[in-house]
Amino acid sequence: MTSYAHKKQQLYLVLSGIFIVNALLAEIIGVKIFSADKLMGLPGNLTAGVLIWPVVFVTTDIINEYFGKAGVLRISYLTVALILFAFGVIYLTTILPPADFWLDVNKTDNQGRAFDIDFAYQSIFRQGLGIITGSIIAFGVGQVLDATIFAAIRRATGGRYVWLRATGSTLVSQLVDSFVVLFVAFYVFGNWTMDQVVSVANTNYWYKFAMAILLTPVIYLAHYLIDRYLGPEETAELQQEAVADVSV
Repeated sequence: MTSYAHKKQQLYLVLSGIFIVNALLAEIIGVKIFSADKLMGLPGNLTAGVLIWPVVFVTTDIINEYFGKAGVLRISYLTVALILFAFGVIYLTTILPPADFWLDVNKTDNQGRAFDIDFAYQSIFRQGLGIITGSIIAFGVGQVLDATIFAAIRRATGGRYVWLRATGSTLVSQLVDSFVVLFVAFYVFGNWTMDQVVSVANTNYWYKFAMAILLTPVIYLAHYLIDRYLGPEETAELQQEAVADVSV
């Protein structure tokens, strides 16, 4: 294997690892809705998953930049499969019969209140069909949109304006993602009203909007570090492959 091929493979491996870990974590912790007012003094509520979701869409843009739409979709489809696998394993653990001693040592919490640890375990990890379905649909649709819009802007601008294709693709894809996941999970399968869906989705989106703008320098920093790692000639070759969607 040549030095260039090895570096390209290692780069894709590292970026894919960052992408998968953060996407999976975002899906698992996304069941919690927290108060933005209590945390940051901002109006509205957010899903916990949005805290690390910016890492996912920044990584998506970097993968697209060097490995093209095909590279993004390849890792996105793999991530969907891994999320389904993870939820399947988690669900199976929630139906395992608890050991008696495990229940006995956890009858009360540190303040002496009655506490059923098995019920708590199930409540946290068994997120339900609605949330899983909504998450998978929103993630899949969002990634396809992001990759497609990113590639279209790059072609239209002749490869210039990194900030435009990175930010523009994210803002459109996350607009869809923010509403789809909550609509499917909590309106179609849950008991939320449409007003609740719109309220939380709106707050989620504007958080992602702000983060997409604020993280633009990170995109340029990543470009600088990757370009130094690959070298100027190799970088140009890899980006040409990405435009043609033949990388990896």
